[in-house]
Amino acid sequence: MPGVAPTLADTPPLIELRGVTKVYGTGAAAMHALRGVDLRVAAGEFVAVMGPSGSGKSTCMNILGCLDTPTSGTYLFEGVDVGALDRNQRALLRRHYLGFVFQGYNLLNRTSALENVELPLIYRGESAATRHDRARRALASVGLDGWEDHTPGELSGGQQQRVAIARAIVTEPAVLLADEPTGNLDTARSREIMDLLTTFNREHGITILMVTHEADMAAYAKRVVHFVDGLVESDKQRERTVPA
Repeated sequence: MPGVAPTLADTPPLIELRGVTKVYGTGAAAMHALRGVDLRVAAGEFVAVMGPSGSGKSTCMNILGCLDTPTSGTYLFEGVDVGALDRNQRALLRRHYLGFVFQGYNLLNRTSALENVELPLIYRGESAATRHDRARRALASVGLDGWEDHTPGELSGGQQQRVAIARAIVTEPAVLLADEPTGNLDTARSREIMDLLTTFNREHGITILMVTHEADMAAYAKRVVHFVDGLVESDKQRERTVPA
């Protein structure tokens, strides 16, 4: 209607799951990790995914990140059926559209911060000059200008997670998938990391899906999806979020 601003509900989803299931094993040993999940995420959203251990939230994130495939159902990314892609095509989707941040940082221990951040660009075949420039800018964007030559062993936990975030955003992904990104950090460092994620969401438009057990970290998100027993139990927009 003229004069009416569009809402997220009116916007075609960036990500959509339709009736997605995931079963591990067969017969009596079968474990139903997902039991028919429906989920829509619009571009630019910041979504916290919560739930008890074994609820299916990490399985769902692995499917969204093309690290696993559904047993049944449909996963659409920008309208493309991801299930119809072959392994190489899914790898290209990960490489060009997705960034990952994990609880354990997953940095190469004997490699400098700069070289760690360059890794995704190496896989994309970027030149050395381009890799160096973009990695330096990514490190500066997370407050690590001047720390390029330090190895993970020379960095604090919070600094290591900043390097991991720089590595995740150096490719300018459409979506950042964060799995317990503050799980190994104290409260002050956790807030610093959440402030960074919020800034990338608000100022750069990166869509963020974050698994967390911590309600105070989920408070930074605009929306909270709660999993229980392989299903979405609740999906709520937050009226207020923690300011960056």
